Amino acid sequence: MVESINQNKDELIRFIQITDPHLFKEKTGELLGINTYRSFQQVLTEIQQTNTDYQFVLATGDLVQDASEAGYLTFSQAVEALNKPVYWIPGNHDFQPVLEKVFSQQPHIHADKHLLLGEKWQILLLDSQVYGVPHGELSQYQLDWLDEKLQEYQERYSLVVLHHHLLSTRSAWLDQHNLRNAHQLLQILTKYENVRAILHGHIHQQVDDVWNGYQLMCTPATSVQFQPDNNAFTLDTLQPGWREITLLPNGGIKTQVHRIQQAEFLPNMHELGY
Repeated sequence: MVESINQNKDELIRFIQITDPHLFKEKTGELLGINTYRSFQQVLTEIQQTNTDYQFVLATGDLVQDASEAGYLTFSQAVEALNKPVYWIPGNHDFQPVLEKVFSQQPHIHADKHLLLGEKWQILLLDSQVYGVPHGELSQYQLDWLDEKLQEYQERYSLVVLHHHLLSTRSAWLDQHNLRNAHQLLQILTKYENVRAILHGHIHQQVDDVWNGYQLMCTPATSVQFQPDNNAFTLDTLQPGWREITLLPNGGIKTQVHRIQQAEFLPNMHELGY
C-alpha cells in the first residue's frame, strides 16, 4: 500500500524519527533501571516544545518490550499528542500480531510501508525482524519488494528504513545482533542510482556515518543507551533522544539528533545484559 504525503511550499520533506521505546504493560516498568514510559513521554514533550515544522513520525521498532496489548496502547496514546501521522516498522522485541491488532484501531498510526513524499522522494520501510531472536534478516519477499519499488520509482530519491544495524559498533556483544544478510541488501541498492541514505534503530546510540557509499543514520533510543566500542555489554549515561530529518528537493539530507535537556534518566550501570 502506498501513502502519498504532499510536500510543503518550500518543497522540503521534514519528519521525526523515534526508536526503541521498550514500553511495558505497566507504566512503572523499567528496562535496565530506566522507566521507559517516563523517558518516552519526556522525549515526546520536548519534541512538542521545539515547534519543529515536521509532517510525520517514523517509529523504527522495539516499541514494546513485553509483547503486551497495554504496551502498544500506551505507545499509541502517547504519540497521539504529537498530532501527526505515525508510520512504524517492527523491531526484534515487537510481537507483530498484537502490534497490528492494537494499531489497526488507531487512526493516527498507519501500516503503510511505501511513502511517496511530494514529487521527489520515497521512503521504503523494511521488516528485518526474525521472530524470537535478536539479530535481523531481510526475507526474500522484503528484498524483492525493495527491488521492485526502487525499479518502479527510479525518478525519486529513496530513503531505506529498517530496524537492525549494518555498520559495526565495534562491540562484539551488540554486533552479533546485526542484519545478517546486509550483503543481499547491498546487491539490490547498488543496482540503482536513486538511493540516498539508510536509517535504522536497534543499537541505542547515535550513528552518522557512511556504509558502502550510502549515508547511514542511527538514532538514540527514547529509553536506555548502549555505549559503542565495548566488546562486553556496557550502558551509557547519555540521555534519550530523537532525530529530525529534512529531505531536500535536490536529493540532499539535513539531519540533527536531539537529546532531552529537561530531565535525566540514568540506568543501573551494574546490569550485565537484558
